[in-house]
Amino acid sequence: MTPHLKSLSTPTGPHPAEPGPASAARAAAKDAAEGVRSAPRPDPRPADQRHPVAWLTITAPPNRTTPTVRSQCACGRDIFAAGQQRALALIADHEQHRTDCPFINPAAPSTGRTAA
Repeated sequence: MTPHLKSLSTPTGPHPAEPGPASAARAAAKDAAEGVRSAPRPDPRPADQRHPVAWLTITAPPNRTTPTVRSQCACGRDIFAAGQQRALALIADHEQHRTDCPFINPAAPSTGRTAA
């Protein structure tokens, strides 16, 4: 004897994997948004053609959690430190790197150190 299987009702709406019909309001909003152009951004370099070479990013959350610091340079330097003492040491090292880096100061004598 074959067991009686319960039949599932047939859904009356669109299939879940298929998008529903687009309303005129949604279509108009999409067309309006696609036509929006942002204003051109100004050139970040000043008139004397300087450009950023070294970056120091400091994150010091106000709720006394661990501060973090990242020192980056066009020469390939990318160093990260977490914790107050290590962050302060990396800030001082970043200042020294700005003096020694040939990308920032071409006249700087080579110290024999290589970028990390």
